[in-house]
Amino acid sequence: MAAITYDERKTNERPGVRAQHRYARMSAYKARQVLDLIRGLPVGEARNLLQLSERSAARTIAKVLDSAVANAANNNDIPPDELFVAACYADEGPTLKRWRPRARGRATRIRKRTCHITVIVGRYSPEELDRMRARLAEKGRATTDAAAARARRVARSRAKQAEQEAESEETEATTDEATEATQAEATEEVTEGTFAEDAEASADEATTDEATDEASAEEAAADGAEEAEAAAEDGAAAGDDAGEDTETGKDD
Repeated sequence: MAAITYDERKTNERPGVRAQHRYARMSAYKARQVLDLIRGLPVGEARNLLQLSERSAARTIAKVLDSAVANAANNNDIPPDELFVAACYADEGPTLKRWRPRARGRATRIRKRTCHITVIVGRYSPEELDRMRARLAEKGRATTDAAAARARRVARSRAKQAEQEAESEETEATTDEATEATQAEATEEVTEGTFAEDAEASADEATTDEATDEASAEEAAADGAEEAEAAAEDGAAAGDDAGEDTETGKDD
């Protein structure tokens, strides 16, 4: 695609902003068939028509139209909603001549046509804008540009999605904090329970040790008493044996 040039001069006594595509590789006849469809339409409707057109020239003409709209917006600060296709035409360009061999040594000429496509966009008057906006309001629409409407819908959808993501992140953060707090409380309860169990176990062990010591002392006292009784019995028996021996000696 050749370079697109811009010019703000009046063309055919029509004020507006121009975009031109020179040396387009198509015939002027094919380009004019598409240009006749968008002439005089608002920019939004012209874009919609070119997007739905099945002709290959529609894609090239859509690029030229977008270039004219961008030039008007950047250089003249004109919103795209206030623009319409004031003029559009295709001029004949140079024809590239090629040859195709045919029978009996002949050759047939091939003509590769080119054209220069020009699109001029103009600005609606305030009265025309009011009438057009009133008609759109009656139809329940805000603009004639489907691409702009879709862009707004996408922007709203993305903003809503961002809000939902932010809410979900806040919910997740709150849930995480609550989970961490619950886990901390559970850990503290488990730790306190462990300490209490350890203390009870230590008290039980101490009680058991005391009972064991008391039992050992009682056993030791019992053993001592038994040993004392046994010693007393042994002493008494020894005294009896000595008394018997003495009596036996007297008798003798």
